Amino acid sequence: MDRRAIEDIFRPLGPVIIKRMFGGHGIYAGALMFALEYQGEIYLKTDESSLPIFEAAGLRPFEFESKRGRMVTSYRLLPEDAHEDERELKRWCALAMEAAQRSAAGKTKGTGKRMPKAADDGAGKSLANKSPAKKAAKKSATKSPSKRR
Repeated sequence: MDRRAIEDIFRPLGPVIIKRMFGGHGIYAGALMFALEYQGEIYLKTDESSLPIFEAAGLRPFEFESKRGRMVTSYRLLPEDAHEDERELKRWCALAMEAAQRSAAGKTKGTGKRMPKAADDGAGKSLANKSPAKKAAKKSATKSPSKRR
């Protein structure tokens, strides 16, 4: 599928950015990749919140072969009726954009790596944003007397 055909599909959403990738195209709304095209088929981004909706509709995942074997991605096929029905396209793409936003919120800016969860002080309070000295003092204070040296 060429760039113009992809733009035509997503025209009801407004402008999209299309980037070539691994023989297909990544489809972006701003900085968020919410869809991809591969061999003439459009797949939409899912996550654990939206995946059950895509599965209930019987939409298959985007899969590919790698050196590690068959890889199943978080992208699911765009329903056929969404190609012809603007409301359906917007509904499915809204789910994909929300999944892309949630995914981006869990990553560090620019690295593509997920942020580690902040360590806690043993009482369930985050140690993030505390100086190393405060962290050490807090951890020491939460240890039982028999474990202190």
